[in-house]
Amino acid sequence: MKYLSVCSGIEAATVAWHPLGWQAVAFGEIEKFPSQVLAHHYPDTPNWGDMTKFKEWPDADVNVFVGGTPCQSFSVAGLRKGLDDPRGNLMLTYLAIAARYRPEWLVWENVPGVLSSNGGLDFASLLRGMGECGYGFAYRILDAQYFGVAQRRRRVFVVGYLGNWRPAAAVLFERHSLSGHPAPSREKRQGVAAYAREGVNSSIPEVMCTLRASGAGFDRPGNAVTEHETYIPVMHSELCPTLKARDAKGPSSNGDGDGAILVPMAVVAPTLTAANDPSRSPQSSEVTQQVYSVLQASMAVRRLTPKECERLQGFPDNYTDIKPKGKATPDGPRYKALGNSMAVPVMAWIGKRIQEVDAICQTQKQ
Repeated sequence: MKYLSVCSGIEAATVAWHPLGWQAVAFGEIEKFPSQVLAHHYPDTPNWGDMTKFKEWPDADVNVFVGGTPCQSFSVAGLRKGLDDPRGNLMLTYLAIAARYRPEWLVWENVPGVLSSNGGLDFASLLRGMGECGYGFAYRILDAQYFGVAQRRRRVFVVGYLGNWRPAAAVLFERHSLSGHPAPSREKRQGVAAYAREGVNSSIPEVMCTLRASGAGFDRPGNAVTEHETYIPVMHSELCPTLKARDAKGPSSNGDGDGAILVPMAVVAPTLTAANDPSRSPQSSEVTQQVYSVLQASMAVRRLTPKECERLQGFPDNYTDIKPKGKATPDGPRYKALGNSMAVPVMAWIGKRIQEVDAICQTQKQ
């Protein structure tokens, strides 16, 4: 499969699809830092730049055309100007590029707010345009938390197939999901996240020792940090909220915990690190009271590190740590690029489904 990617960002599509043996024809990215990331990881793939100048781009054979055009004009957190915003109009530019290269497959991504922007007319314009270009289509909201990453990230994915809607629907919808018998919801997790959500009221199922004080980035107020102390995450919800590009400006959170890079932490005394000793299980009311006291008196807040944000999006560790011009990579551009990106595991699932369905379609054409 050969694919053309626009609004490429740091290329979640390429990270997801290279293991499938797919080849990128070119990228279309204009921002400085994401372009540096692409040049660092994929020096042999050209970056054609501004997608509005697609008429100047060279001809190419393309099987899949993918793009997540800017979401700010459709997001419920923005002004919602829709297609009146130049960024929203890139949705129509996406269609014009599709009409030029005529790939068999289209993949388009955006925030769920696009479904209601301008009373739904903006999204209808996209679907109508796909139809006028000869594509059948299907769309579905997919949430990254169900694909193996620890964040709630709901996005609309539209898949188009040239001449027929059925292959597009076969990609996005599993057979059992169309049977009228939906799968049961996930059971509550029994780890620290579930314990923190429900409050400390009985026992502690698990104490995690993954974040050491030596690497937490802050000291417990009024006390020296020792190598034996452990930090456990106490989240407002079971999963991290959606990473957003605006988080690059600094920690921020609204009332419902929407600041994705804020992580409440609790300092736990060495006696509570039972996970280091399988023979011990902190189930007593005495231990519960100790943790309750810690949660009341020793809370602190830190930002997720860029590496943690990479993991939340499914990227390899230090993928965005490219050290441009031999200098340290600043955190701000890394946060922004990751917040703007797609979730790699979701794109991997879509790519695998396209590959399987395309194989069937090619067999039927023979």
